Amino acid sequence: MGTTQLKLTDVNVKVMAGHDVKTLLSEVNLDIHEGDFATIIGTNGAGKSTLFNAIGGDLPVTGGTIELAGERIEKQTPEKRARHIARVFQDPKMGTAPRMTVAENLALAMHRGERLGLKSRALRQKMDHFLEVTKQTPNGLDEALNKPTSELSGGQRQALSLLMATMRQPDLLMLDEHTAALDPHTSKAIMDLTNQIVADNKLTCLMITHQMDDALKFGNRLIVVDAGHVVADYDAAAKQQLNNADLLNYFA
Repeated sequence: MGTTQLKLTDVNVKVMAGHDVKTLLSEVNLDIHEGDFATIIGTNGAGKSTLFNAIGGDLPVTGGTIELAGERIEKQTPEKRARHIARVFQDPKMGTAPRMTVAENLALAMHRGERLGLKSRALRQKMDHFLEVTKQTPNGLDEALNKPTSELSGGQRQALSLLMATMRQPDLLMLDEHTAALDPHTSKAIMDLTNQIVADNKLTCLMITHQMDDALKFGNRLIVVDAGHVVADYDAAAKQQLNNADLLNYFA
């Protein structure tokens, strides 16, 4: 068991729904260790995306603490957290700038979390590096470096989002159903790329998925969220004993 990279202690998220207070997360305690790749499952509305929004700062916590790499972050702005946390969303359009080329998007990602000044982008000097990086992908992204991102396929765009999110090796990578909008063949290719990048860079990663096969196949932890609670947390050994039917019991 490695160093604790992410620690949630008694985290609550409550919002006003009309005249009532609605609890979205309740007393969540979670320790994610350095190098963990944890898949997260749960029914719609269970609190999975709320958990990500609380960690990323898009939703304020109403109680508890969140530590990342030993630093309290629950009161930090989303912008400050973005220097250390990278997130890939379900919608391939969300992680990229459509009018910029693939190379320009990658150049932007190299400076994620920095204050952007008026210095030259020095794109030409970076092209060999970008070519090498995009050759990891299975869908011809390396041949589209000078294409506007809006002209890419969904799979290419999601591969680009993944590369952009991991170029600076974040302290935490959060994958929010990042293959859900893709066809099965493309989804498999993106998942294989994800697994390769996470393993090669020894990243700490949380991945929400509705694909039971992916939840079982990938990562060394499996976390189940239900009604705003973490109701199960399987380590690598326990996870190997699970099958689809075991997981489907949580959706009954």
